[in-house]
Amino acid sequence: MIRLTVTAQEGHARCGILHTRAGVIDTPAFMPVGTQASVKSLTPAEVRETGAQIILNNAYHLYLRPGVELVERLGGLHRFQAWEGGILTDSGGYQIFSLASLHRVTEEGLTFRSHIDGSEHFMSPEKAVDVQQRLGADIIMSFDQPIPWGATRAQTIEATERTHRWAKRGRDAWNPETGQALFGIVQGGFEEDLRRASAEELVAMDFPGYSIGGLSVGEPKDVMWAMLDVTTPLLPADKPRYLMGVGTPTDLVRGVLQGVDMFDCVLPTRMGRNGTAFTWEGRLNLRNARFETDPEPLDPRCPCAVCRTFSRAYLRHLLKAGEILAIRSVSYHNLAFYQQVMHAMRQQIVAGTLAAWAEAFLTDYRNM
Repeated sequence: MIRLTVTAQEGHARCGILHTRAGVIDTPAFMPVGTQASVKSLTPAEVRETGAQIILNNAYHLYLRPGVELVERLGGLHRFQAWEGGILTDSGGYQIFSLASLHRVTEEGLTFRSHIDGSEHFMSPEKAVDVQQRLGADIIMSFDQPIPWGATRAQTIEATERTHRWAKRGRDAWNPETGQALFGIVQGGFEEDLRRASAEELVAMDFPGYSIGGLSVGEPKDVMWAMLDVTTPLLPADKPRYLMGVGTPTDLVRGVLQGVDMFDCVLPTRMGRNGTAFTWEGRLNLRNARFETDPEPLDPRCPCAVCRTFSRAYLRHLLKAGEILAIRSVSYHNLAFYQQVMHAMRQQIVAGTLAAWAEAFLTDYRNM
């Protein structure tokens, strides 16, 4: 089903191989986000060229459009989107709370109206697992109740305990014989004792892997790192740890230092669509006039196809002209850069030099 082989460790950071039914994934790993079964503006072959071995699809969006039945009939997500690597799906709980018009939260599940057409739907922990299994993802998520920044302790306790009960129900509904791995999602808001209790409760259920949810939702960065520092030591050392929805290149480095194995975030492609490139020195905004005549590549240290081919001046011209090639090129580069950061960290862990490398990276990385 799924197995993590840790091949090297430095402090809390670890390097390894995640064995899944879709093949092996080098960890720590970054997963490009393909919400609608597509990483925005790029073909599956291009995403693979950047170094990605696994992508994220969102079950909420695919459940609403094109629908589970169609994806299932056409052979599942891998065949549907022509992606040969691994696929992880989010259960959709976060999207229901953030995008849909939520009607009711009950012990049974969530009743909501679609953000697309207003149609009413119901999602339970059992249905969320069934939807993801039918979509054909390799790694699927438990159904949880996200906790926003600013929630009271009473609200946090209620949502966290409901997440635990839903996790148990989802685990009971999961069919491990499919080879699909179900991850439990640690919640607990921003209360250290509740984070600990959530991790311990889910570990007792013996999931194949563990997600750390409810972070990067508006809280200060120091709070996020404090909650992660509380959580990761309590998760099994022989199972993958996934920090959901995080983040910037510096977030990835800090997360790896604290023992995280997997990440996803929309930033590389979202920023790419806005003309912002991630480089080894920091962010580069191509809308800045100083790049109008700049003959340099986006990042002189980057070996990706975009940096080998186009200048900053040309890409800025395309961006100002509204050409699709600008969006595609910067998005491609950003995903390639994220994979280069992950590769570099894996190398540093093996060499036992990650701490020094990370200190230099976090010091030098800046906005441009």
